[in-house]
Amino acid sequence: MSTLSDLVYAQGRSTAADVEWLHRLAGDGQLLADLAFADIVIWVPTADDSFIAVAHTRPGGAATLFYRDIVGDRVRPQWRTQVKDAFTQVRIVDSASPDWFEETPTRVRAVPIVRERGTDAAPATVIGVLTRHTNLGETRAPSRQQITFNDCADDVFGMIATADFPDLTAPTSPRRGAPRASDGLIRVDVDGVTTFASPNALSAFNRLGFEDELEGESLIEVATTILPAKRQFDESLPIVMTGRAPWRADIEARGVTVSLRTVPLRDHGTRIGAIVLCRDVTEIRHQEQELITKDATIREIHHRVKNNLQTVASLLRIQARRTHSDEARDALTQAMRRVSAIAVVHDTLSEGLAQNVEFDDVFNRVLKLVAEVAAAPNTRARTHRTGSFGTLPSEYATPLALALTELVTNAVEHGLADKEGDVEIIAERSEDRLEVRVRDSGVGLPEGQVGRGLGTQIVRTLIQGELSGTIDWHTIMGSGTEVTIDIPLRYISQA
Repeated sequence: MSTLSDLVYAQGRSTAADVEWLHRLAGDGQLLADLAFADIVIWVPTADDSFIAVAHTRPGGAATLFYRDIVGDRVRPQWRTQVKDAFTQVRIVDSASPDWFEETPTRVRAVPIVRERGTDAAPATVIGVLTRHTNLGETRAPSRQQITFNDCADDVFGMIATADFPDLTAPTSPRRGAPRASDGLIRVDVDGVTTFASPNALSAFNRLGFEDELEGESLIEVATTILPAKRQFDESLPIVMTGRAPWRADIEARGVTVSLRTVPLRDHGTRIGAIVLCRDVTEIRHQEQELITKDATIREIHHRVKNNLQTVASLLRIQARRTHSDEARDALTQAMRRVSAIAVVHDTLSEGLAQNVEFDDVFNRVLKLVAEVAAAPNTRARTHRTGSFGTLPSEYATPLALALTELVTNAVEHGLADKEGDVEIIAERSEDRLEVRVRDSGVGLPEGQVGRGLGTQIVRTLIQGELSGTIDWHTIMGSGTEVTIDIPLRYISQA
């Protein structure tokens, strides 16, 4: 299914500012659908003077009309005149009589989506039309809550038609815990006094410690009675609870956390009150705190592992300097280098919140380490990387860093032994493969044979065993050696 942006841009009549406005409006589609107890559809004009649906939201507490998604469909003939009138005349147009949709009586309201109000010098900027489709097949005497919800919806529709909604200064919705109309709705007047509170909203404040009725009470004064004394609270809470700005805040008391979101209501720019949505997010906040604590613990573990590995590397370096045997000194130096490469990966993991690694950063640090340690006094090695490795899971970053450490070390120590040359690492990543080539301008493989030392065995074990990849050594025509590593990304994506 095409996205809203794709559908809007395909019509060739909208700007980036229009698309951003429509995205914000579609983001509040669920709020509008729940307040109106109706399906909400957003239409944009097409090149041939028609309209196409780019967003559709079904109500959470009422029967939907559209059991099949209509996004991407052109406006139906019975709605076209109404939608066009709303768009061209910049006014809300209600259906004169019940409309029938698949044998179901409905009432349709068309609201122009205005991004900029008109002036004496320029007309209003109308970028689309929002339609409300109310199912009349299950009509019953509306409750006071339903009447209030519908009144709130009408106020918001009026704001859409005068460029007062959505508000681009409002923060975007969080991933979890965003309050909806069904979670709890409070309507306040221009002074912040409650004129209506849904049962769920009243229950949320009862859990916070407020035992009376909310209606007729100043919401900010209610907050002062339930907030613990001498305890810090969100500085934006007074603005949110008085309905002065479209912000969000949490109120916490008695171990209960309630998330609040305010939607100021305006009539042609003049504030007339606000909707305050509330939701008990106590369990969600506890889970988030547990995740933060666990993440901090994991990062601390990575930090301590890195410190321990650096200590081991330092001990190996000291031991290597005190060793008189060249063979033992080389073995200790190589072990020190391998431990240091692993420490780099853990150091990177200790800095981030995710268990994924930007491997380019890791390898740049490893490459600098290898170049400094591996080069002999008479060797001048220039190492550089081209291409990008991208992001890898930590369980793949460690073996790949170790394998590349061995290959670059071997290229510097043996390929460029006692001479000047280049070592190039080329990374090429596609959707399903990661290919890495380590190329040096040295002497090439002796007699074309791959070595059988410990380093080669380590590389084979890491690439073929842990990464399920392949590795190939070959001599470049003229001089030098190239090692090619090929890793299927399907294994990485499943990690």
